[in-house]
Amino acid sequence: MPINIPDSLPAARTLESENIFVITENRASHQDIRPLRIAILNLMPTKIDTETQLLRLLGDTPLQVEIELLQTASHTSKNTSAEHLLKFYKTYYDVKNERFDGLIITGAPVELLDFEDVNYWEELCQIMEWSKTHVYSTFHICWAAQAGLYYHYGIPKHLMNDKLSGIFEHSPTTLFHPLTRGFDDVFYAPHSRNSEVKAEDIEKIKCLDILATSKEAGVYIVADHACRNFFITGHSEYSRMTLFNEYSRDVLKGISPKIPVNYFEDDNPQLNPICKWKSHANLLYGNWINNIVYQHTPYNLSEL
Repeated sequence: MPINIPDSLPAARTLESENIFVITENRASHQDIRPLRIAILNLMPTKIDTETQLLRLLGDTPLQVEIELLQTASHTSKNTSAEHLLKFYKTYYDVKNERFDGLIITGAPVELLDFEDVNYWEELCQIMEWSKTHVYSTFHICWAAQAGLYYHYGIPKHLMNDKLSGIFEHSPTTLFHPLTRGFDDVFYAPHSRNSEVKAEDIEKIKCLDILATSKEAGVYIVADHACRNFFITGHSEYSRMTLFNEYSRDVLKGISPKIPVNYFEDDNPQLNPICKWKSHANLLYGNWINNIVYQHTPYNLSEL
């Protein structure tokens, strides 16, 4: 089944060129089914790239998915045109009386700040509190995973000496959880961050489970027992060139970044990046949509 997005969203042409089934709003309104309602709170500066990456994964499921793009009201994006945001994005205050099957909160490049020093922290806290009663399952990515663990459970983040950037091997701690069903014993996922959460802090919280880890990148997937909150410390949604673009940006800034690990052929940034995480990304998001959200969310969202 297709993903339902506005016809003029820039991602639509990209997804159609990749043979991902995109349906128009008009056609979707005439189908006699209830689509899953997924909100995406996009905190990334490159919003169009991020929305395309996430829609690519959400569109690769057998269910019709209706997307609501959200931005913060308390922070003005400097890297996305005001026209695009006005046309395609709402804020929490526009949808706070609505209910959603799922919510995705993206990462953000604010890891070096204390949570309380992020200028939209209070608004994000409102949204995470609202999600307890208005969203069935919330998917927190990278910095949002750290923010969610801190807000809901008081788990701190820890700054690392060097930025973690690259493609790392991971292993599931269980193959029987609905989110990790079908995972290989070893799979790959990108990371790009300056901070981390520690397993020993998470293990103190009885209602949380660590579902996947990496020897190099640490904790990767955390879930609460009710499957209402998932915390993903990496960026499985990244496209092939995302880490390259981040690396090139930092080179131009004169930061002298380390070459992303296990990413370029022969670890040579003059050669092509090798994409080895796409199948895992599709399975991760497919399991969340199909095994968690679709199987357990009430048909009538007012019952949340």
